[in-house]
Amino acid sequence: MAIRGRPRSFDCDHALRLIMEVFWSKGYEATQLNDLTAALGITPPSFYAAFGSKDAAFREAVDLYVETVGSGTRRALDAGKTAREAIAAMLSASIDAALGAPQSGGCLLILGVVNCQTDSLPLRDLLRQVRKETENHILVRLRRGVAEGDLRPSADVQALARYYATIMQGLSMQARDGATRDELQALIAPSMVALS
Repeated sequence: MAIRGRPRSFDCDHALRLIMEVFWSKGYEATQLNDLTAALGITPPSFYAAFGSKDAAFREAVDLYVETVGSGTRRALDAGKTAREAIAAMLSASIDAALGAPQSGGCLLILGVVNCQTDSLPLRDLLRQVRKETENHILVRLRRGVAEGDLRPSADVQALARYYATIMQGLSMQARDGATRDELQALIAPSMVALS
């Protein structure tokens, strides 16, 4: 049974992907309801029937991003045989995500809510938490690298995890500023010196 106000042909999964792309391209604050309804080809009542609110739609879009586009960095981090390979692959996957962005480039989790109105602070905090989870995932992989002998026992894995999370954010900003894939890839080698 279709939700009242929603067209019978409405595909929630496809619609959510389109919403994710709008938020990814414009950010939460700059995205207006008419941007979302135009992307979906529906009316505001249909949008509200399907997603409840712009806030709720953004939260769903962030979840989708984490499960799809954003999962590449975690998979790369987990798949590397050594900590060094894992970090390099994670940075490369981060570049893929940043350059895969519609129109403006960058990462939704980093650039989706930067400067915001007071009522958007919970969404900024949501993205902050997701980024912190990524940093913690890096930390776990670096600790594993120490345990497996990939990294020196004296390595400050906490600082390294924060450093690589910062590098990922920088890659996203560079992508937004128009850096090419080659320019971004060239930043990986110097960043790996921190693991020496």
